[in-house]
Amino acid sequence: MVFTHDTEAALLSAVALVNTAAEPDTLTTTDNLAVFLDEHEFTGTRLGSPAELAAVRALRPRLRELLTADRDTAAELVNRLLGEEHALPQLVRHGEHDWHIHAVAPDAALATRMAVEAAMAMIDVIRADEVSRLGVCADDECEGLVLDLSRNRSRRFCSTACGNRAAVAAYRARQR
Repeated sequence: MVFTHDTEAALLSAVALVNTAAEPDTLTTTDNLAVFLDEHEFTGTRLGSPAELAAVRALRPRLRELLTADRDTAAELVNRLLGEEHALPQLVRHGEHDWHIHAVAPDAALATRMAVEAAMAMIDVIRADEVSRLGVCADDECEGLVLDLSRNRSRRFCSTACGNRAAVAAYRARQR
C-alpha cells in the first residue's frame, strides 16, 4: 500500500469526481450525486439539493487543477484551499474505519468536505513526493484523470474502456 486507507479513498473519490465531467457528464442530477456519495462512502450532512449538486459540480475544475499540478503548485493550492475553508484537522473514527483525519466538521457543506478531503490527501502525496502517481489518461481522445496506485507505476488509462480503445487502435495500426 502506497498511502493510508483514508488518503487512497480521498484520492480515488477526487479523481472519480473530476472524471464525472467527461462527456457524457455523469453528475447531472441529485440522484447521480447520491449514488456517487454512496459509492465513495461520504459521511456527514447531505442535503440532496440542486444547490449542493451545483457546488459539487463547480468543485471539479478546482480539483482537476490540484490533481494535475506539479508538486510546488499543488502545495500552494493545498495551502490556499485549506486556509479558505478554515480546516482544523482532527482525528475521527466512524463506521468500520479506524482513526483517520477529517479537517472540517461533518455538517460543513458537502463541496467543502470534498475539497478539504482531497487537499488533505494531497498533503500525503506531496510529502511522499508521489505527485507522479496522478496524471491525465494516455488516450489522446480522453481528458480523464488517472490515479496510479500500482506497485510498478504502470497505470496509464483512466478506465478499461480507454485502455481497450488504445489497444485496438494499436492493433489496427500494426495490421496496416
